Amino acid sequence: MLDITIKFFEELTTTELYALLQLRSEVFVVEQNCVYQDIDGKDNKALHVLGFKNYELVAYTRIFNSGDYFENASIGRVIVKESERTHKYGYDIMKSSIQAISTKFDETTIKISAQKHLESFYNNLGFVAVSEPYLEDGIPHIGMLLKP
Repeated sequence: MLDITIKFFEELTTTELYALLQLRSEVFVVEQNCVYQDIDGKDNKALHVLGFKNYELVAYTRIFNSGDYFENASIGRVIVKESERTHKYGYDIMKSSIQAISTKFDETTIKISAQKHLESFYNNLGFVAVSEPYLEDGIPHIGMLLKP
């Protein structure tokens, strides 16, 4: 079971910020061998959803209100530490993120740019494809939408 913490950028401790940037780098840059600008100037607008297991950050997303990233509310930087993926924490962190968008932003339509190989994972959460596959940072992605 994850201990979920949800904070705006200004509320993050330096330890939490370091942990989330380290996890994002570990997964998106090193594991996926993708050189891209992770620190993109958007974290300060995001609501950060942190999933801890025994005080270690093992799952994370950042969420945006409509208009801050996409026209609709959105979820991005969805991560589960590689060693923890067998526990299905991706579902826990996504469900918490969807709930946070509803609670904090009063939004129910959510847009994501999903890695193509995770399309069925997002389908299981109610998202449907709304675009053809496209490359983002050299990785195949697909636009997906969750509607009420």
